[in-house]
Amino acid sequence: QVQLVESGGGLVQPGGSLTLSCAASGRTFSSFTMGWFRQAPGKEREFVARIISSGTSTAYADSVKGRFTISRDNAKNTVYLHMNSLKAEDTSVYYCSAGRSWLNWTYWGQGTQVTVSS
Repeated sequence: QVQLVESGGGLVQPGGSLTLSCAASGRTFSSFTMGWFRQAPGKEREFVARIISSGTSTAYADSVKGRFTISRDNAKNTVYLHMNSLKAEDTSVYYCSAGRSWLNWTYWGQGTQVTVSS
């Protein structure tokens, strides 16, 4: 069992930056692919970014490519989402997820709200 707790959300102005963190419980964190997803009001949850267990490979949604960076620290059981050049359309609840592969997301956090507004 893995428990995920996101933090770092908040209100930020357009063009600003924010870093989300996801702390995982358990000793098997380093074996999981980790991902970030988001869900805006009235919309389906969508993929944002993922990183494999070793941290050597990442993937991003086209909408965030070049602006967001996912990273992980296996010693701290934590995955990060560094968000730059934020836009109003990035406003969502952001969720952290863990899975054995990017095809099988098993564990989810409770989400953290990110609001981009002036």
